[in-house]
Amino acid sequence: MSLPDSLDTAVRQAQEATEAALKDGHNRLQIEIILGDLNVMDMARQYLDLFAPQGEHLKVFFADAGAAALARRDWGETAFSIRGVSELLEPVQDSDQAVVIIAPTPVEVTDIEKMCLTAGDRPFVLLNPKLQDVAIVGIGYAGRQLRERFLNTLEPCYYLRPLAEDTVLFRAYPAPWQIWHSDPTEQFQCLSEFDHRPSGEEIERCLMGQTPGQSSEAGTRSFWNRLNRFLRALQQ
Repeated sequence: MSLPDSLDTAVRQAQEATEAALKDGHNRLQIEIILGDLNVMDMARQYLDLFAPQGEHLKVFFADAGAAALARRDWGETAFSIRGVSELLEPVQDSDQAVVIIAPTPVEVTDIEKMCLTAGDRPFVLLNPKLQDVAIVGIGYAGRQLRERFLNTLEPCYYLRPLAEDTVLFRAYPAPWQIWHSDPTEQFQCLSEFDHRPSGEEIERCLMGQTPGQSSEAGTRSFWNRLNRFLRALQQ
């Protein structure tokens, strides 16, 4: 699968990756489309079309009741329920066939893990979670262990994130993780593939090996111009 040329394409790819992962028996999924000016609410509504067959048996959660109320206002009438993570005494019920949680933060991680355990083998999707961002809330060692343990149970089935300059980290299940880089003709090419999410050091080694001599000020400006054009194209 190639890099998407628009946000609509990225969402379709995320839907396809979700379907492929569910077909292979992965029920705990993580979707991340990380773009600077992304309207997560609009992206999420488009992604949720994947679960239209579930109708009222889909349960959609936001981090808090305020965000859920905003979604209900902006999305109008929907077949599925929209709630804040902590709004219901029994958030996941027997009649629910799938659960999607949009932009959760570390504050909700304990509740989310309980919901995930209750969901069992039903599809359970985190869309653009912020669980890695410990700056959001001060959590102790036990809380960090919980967050990390829970994250390790999720399959990152779609990931799209521009990195420094003209580089993009990409993954669409079942393909491996990929580092894409823009060449002098402004075309993105896949430089390397990994069977795991590459670390910062691995990404740096990949770029140093493939793109020597690109440290001039003019060259850096050119990189950012190309990346900005890529981002603008995605969000059209």
